Amino acid sequence: MKQINNSLETSENRSNETLNFPLGVRGTMKTFGIAIKIFLVFTILTGVIYPLLVTGIAQVVFPHQANGSLILKDNKVIGSELIGQQFDSTIYFTSRPSAIGNNPLSSGGSNLGLTSKKLKAQFIERKNKFIAFNQLGKNAEVPSEMLFASASGLDPHISPEAAELQINRIATARHYTNVQKERLKKLVEKMNEAPQLGCLGESRVNVLLLNIALDKLQ
Repeated sequence: MKQINNSLETSENRSNETLNFPLGVRGTMKTFGIAIKIFLVFTILTGVIYPLLVTGIAQVVFPHQANGSLILKDNKVIGSELIGQQFDSTIYFTSRPSAIGNNPLSSGGSNLGLTSKKLKAQFIERKNKFIAFNQLGKNAEVPSEMLFASASGLDPHISPEAAELQINRIATARHYTNVQKERLKKLVEKMNEAPQLGCLGESRVNVLLLNIALDKLQ
């Protein structure tokens, strides 16, 4: 009996010693090799195959959006439907203010809070400028997007109300007749984009697309 117990203790000690032994060079290299293989497999899957698959599907299903929603004129890129542009001419609809000058490389807002004196000054300046530029009454209500810059500084849209307030100014600058002015009003209505899926966002007008259509208006 004593001999059996000694044998069991010896086996247990050997097992413990075996468990405490390091893997050794061969075991370490084997584990390292497995890790490298897993790394390469997932690199190919997620870094090559998946991007190519998604890009291929996008190019087939919606190529215009996948390529940046670029707008061409005379085979030249003049902008994107997703990035606002600044229009200062009296013959075009103006976009909303931008804290970064519509520069896509430095997308962002002003980060000014509601208690900021600078923001209040900008608010007053933008309101007065919009009213004067569009020859509106002193007490005219100016849509909020024409008074505040967007968070991205690249918003290409304005509200239908903001577009309608600019119709008289554009019609006057372009010397439109009453018939042409009515066509301009209908154009703004036509370019009105409804909320996505009928409930996401608000009705809006893409300024760049509207101005392109404006140049084609007879």
